Amino acid sequence: MKGDLRKNKNSSRWKVSLHRIIFGTNTKSGRLFDELLLVSIVLSVIIVFLDSVSWIKVKYGDLLYFAEWFFTILFTIEYILRIITSPKRSQYIFSFYGVIDLLAILPTYLSIFLVGSQYLIVIRIIRLLRIFRVLKLSRYIGASGFLWKSIINSRHKIFVFLWLVLIIVVVVGAVMYLVEGPENGFRSIPESIYWAIVTLTTVGYGDISPQTDLGKVIASLLMITGYAIIAVPTGIISVEMTKVKLEQKPENECPECQCSDHDEDAKYCKGCGRKLFES
Repeated sequence: MKGDLRKNKNSSRWKVSLHRIIFGTNTKSGRLFDELLLVSIVLSVIIVFLDSVSWIKVKYGDLLYFAEWFFTILFTIEYILRIITSPKRSQYIFSFYGVIDLLAILPTYLSIFLVGSQYLIVIRIIRLLRIFRVLKLSRYIGASGFLWKSIINSRHKIFVFLWLVLIIVVVVGAVMYLVEGPENGFRSIPESIYWAIVTLTTVGYGDISPQTDLGKVIASLLMITGYAIIAVPTGIISVEMTKVKLEQKPENECPECQCSDHDEDAKYCKGCGRKLFES
């Protein structure tokens, strides 16, 4: 009985210690683990890039293949250890990082059955988001949350704007099909709509272009409209960002003079010199 209790204690201590290394960044070992993990992620993505270059693949294909499997097995062991050491395993498995960690290792195993699927490994680059946690860059996470909230608040206006853009490209595409016709490359209405999208966004591939004078006039008007339309989403989101900023009370506002124009790591007010946060 005592032996079993001792085994359970040793097992729990092992899990706690490993959990502190894998999930924590406050200890030297935990920080070192995360730094090595980030380096491994970058190297594994570089291997995928190199593998897509034909002459490199011909010359170093076998080496790249073994390196790819090495990192995949390494990340698989890491994923399993994260599950084992998690207090709530399902919470980690279905979390954002848990799903990304799983997707980062699946492509290599799928490549056994589906040729070419190993190139989906580039999804591992998303795992580099852990750098915000490792380097304590919480201010950037807060900034991304601020931007995301602004986009969510402006979603209805953006939807109406995109709907208007869709109507414009459909109408102009149909008109160009009638004006230019199949003999000038506008072989169908969907293909003409594709041309309208390319022109409106000022991309201009040049694979289809109007030949008639009327078609060129319509194209010119659509190009000018495109420049005006590009600025609309920026304006919509900028307005919402201003509203969100006004709604949020500055975290580092001075209780004495209400000055809030401080650096994010400021400890004392630049206006009156009072300590910003009372411990």
